[in-house]
Amino acid sequence: MNKYKKIGLTALAGSLVAGSVSAAELTATGSATMSYSGGDEKANHGNGWTMADSVTFSASGDVNDIGVTLSIELDGDAQSEKVNPTAASATATSSNVVDSHSISLDFGDAGTLVFAGHGGDGFMSANDDVMPTASEEPWDVVSGADAGVVNGHSGNNMFTYKYSHESGLNLTIGYINANDSVTDVSYTDYGVTYTGMDGLTIGYGEGDVEVTTGTKSNESTMFAKYAIGSATIGIQVSEQDNESSSDVESTGIGISYQVNDDLAISYGTNTREKLGSDDQDSSAIGVSYTMGSLGISVSFNQVDNINNASANDREAYQLGLSFAF
Repeated sequence: MNKYKKIGLTALAGSLVAGSVSAAELTATGSATMSYSGGDEKANHGNGWTMADSVTFSASGDVNDIGVTLSIELDGDAQSEKVNPTAASATATSSNVVDSHSISLDFGDAGTLVFAGHGGDGFMSANDDVMPTASEEPWDVVSGADAGVVNGHSGNNMFTYKYSHESGLNLTIGYINANDSVTDVSYTDYGVTYTGMDGLTIGYGEGDVEVTTGTKSNESTMFAKYAIGSATIGIQVSEQDNESSSDVESTGIGISYQVNDDLAISYGTNTREKLGSDDQDSSAIGVSYTMGSLGISVSFNQVDNINNASANDREAYQLGLSFAF
């Protein structure tokens, strides 16, 4: 090929790329947390101290007027989610520290579609407990108390579509294609929220879960929160109607108060009712304090009849120290 043909083809290729893809914007954000848990005599806390760390890299650009974002999270805890690296069955992925990763397509006024290889959320999982809190949920911290949370289903290779209207109406649809390692029957959930009135948030969502064939359940949640001045109050009711086991209903109530720009306090309760069993009653007091990128949080939790088992009552506390970058 002569020199002139090379120049012409190079220019043509450059113009095609420039006309369809813009330069990507690269960003990195990170966080690190030190936590101390105690008070629960039946939980294996080790020496009580744990660490969480995360660095997320994002590359964003326009492709044919569609905003495309690739997000990859590096997380030290991701290794523990794999098989035991020292086991005989360990694979090459045992030391993989890539956690949540996704591709997001922004269609402007038409909404956003996210495909998450890992770490995806539909409406139900993202809104399992949205009550105002300065620290942790009432059913958290105490071991075993989170077993019956109504949160739909989420898994690898999940699609989530979100649309927001200027009126304050927001739509979310989640979908996972059927796969034996994730869900035997394809999963879909949807939810709507309304934020068009100052201080008010209301929402409703539902989805059918059948991870194992023949164990179908219909799950739904509705909630309302209202912020007035420095205080926010809320209530959330969730239901799980099971075809092959007892139905579950939970009611959460929370109130938080922003004392000043840095200090917040909260109190919340959650009651989980299961037909034929004692109610699981949870409560929590939370405190948080922020100083720039440094955050300190404390949560004191008490749960009676854990997982609806009679007289299984325990309490625990958790102290957290977090850094954001």
